Amino acid sequence: MTLFIHNTLTGKKEEFKPIEPGKVRMYVCGVTVYDDIHMGHARSMIVFDTVARYLRYSGYQVTHVTNFTDVDDKIIIRAKERGIEPLQLSAQYIDKYFEDTAKLGLNRADIYPKASESMGDIIQMVKEIIDNGFGYVTSDGSVYFSVDKVENYGRLTNQKLENMSNQGRQVLNDEEKRNPMDFALWKAAKPGEIAWDSPWGKGKPGWHIECSAMIRRHLGETIDIHGGGNDLIFPHHENEILQTEACLGKPLANYWMHNGMLQVKGVGMSKEEKMSKSLGNFFSVKDVAAKYDKYTIRFYFLNTHYMSPLLYGEDLIQEASNALKRLWNNYRSLESYAKTASGTDDASGLVEQSRKDFKERMDDDFNTRDAIEVLFALARNTNRMMADGTLSKKGAESVIAFIQEIDKVLGIMPEDSGSDDSLDAVMGILIDIRAELRKRKAYDLADMIRDRLTEAGIQLEDSSSGAKWKRI
Repeated sequence: MTLFIHNTLTGKKEEFKPIEPGKVRMYVCGVTVYDDIHMGHARSMIVFDTVARYLRYSGYQVTHVTNFTDVDDKIIIRAKERGIEPLQLSAQYIDKYFEDTAKLGLNRADIYPKASESMGDIIQMVKEIIDNGFGYVTSDGSVYFSVDKVENYGRLTNQKLENMSNQGRQVLNDEEKRNPMDFALWKAAKPGEIAWDSPWGKGKPGWHIECSAMIRRHLGETIDIHGGGNDLIFPHHENEILQTEACLGKPLANYWMHNGMLQVKGVGMSKEEKMSKSLGNFFSVKDVAAKYDKYTIRFYFLNTHYMSPLLYGEDLIQEASNALKRLWNNYRSLESYAKTASGTDDASGLVEQSRKDFKERMDDDFNTRDAIEVLFALARNTNRMMADGTLSKKGAESVIAFIQEIDKVLGIMPEDSGSDDSLDAVMGILIDIRAELRKRKAYDLADMIRDRLTEAGIQLEDSSSGAKWKRI
């Protein structure tokens, strides 16, 4: 099977062809570390964590780089409010970042470069942009990129320069800018502000040049996949393209992937808004993870195609939790069933078809929603086979192994499935006592056992072959 990726640059699904056979170089824009990460960040993180997992599952050697923007006006302002140095503030939030991402079940990226540690690369790139005729220096020592020097600005958004509005973190009111759309490569330092020496005077880098320089340093001139939220398409990713091409005359990335925004209802409004710190409508990963486990949070995000917008709400996470429990219950039932199975169906055909279906859906632009449906279909089939006793011990074990195999991609099944020999033994005793009570027509006591177990999160199901239990 062949992997297809929706490429923002062309607006089409394209067959994935890595630059170097068997290897993938992927860069994903990280966070500006001045506050706790929120669930909007979590969506992008989980999406691209899953992309990297699936590429590795498919046999690729992946180098996954995610940066930290630790030099930024927001960091400077927040640090001043707290009376500490900007890099001290950003270091604190980098530590918190790793604490919170562990609660999302993320595999760590291979490299986490920081803007503050990339100044030599950034300054060199700005020099090359100026030398190649695409940048200019203003009287205060700032450096801007001249968008009039390029012919195809707006490729990712498919817009013409004259129709594009100025957004993002650029300096908007510098009278020395030759075009209002020109963006800062280097910003002259303000009095008392953190700054680095450069050929143009003390200052700090613009937002966009940081990523271009870090990509070049850690992944090379042209990479396979560049990812991020679709709010970064313009101006950030558009400007990254211009900077790199101005230096190297080569494409920055062959495939551009963008996840849809996590949205919340606007306060007093009927329309949805992007979740963001600037709008004050964000929910921190730390707070959400205190209520829901990492498997449920991952399932909530992965049960929607990554490009689609997704509405946030605790009721929606609870719905995801309820749905996920059906998969957990099936898995636990398979573990229990395998201990005493006597059927003859080894489920080899079912497992092989499920594996084929899973790969087919993931190869279609990482369609995790449809891939998860493969697990639900497998659960329905195996629940039926266990109910009629046709599934063999080998079959149950092969289904369990397959679920574990693909969960290395999805990360939605707990490492400890909840199966416990001691609990099995206790439940066996309770089920026998309840059966004896029913024989003696002590239905009130039998019902009390059932109801108390339900309150404790365990459901009894009566069948022709005796009662079975599962967690709810």
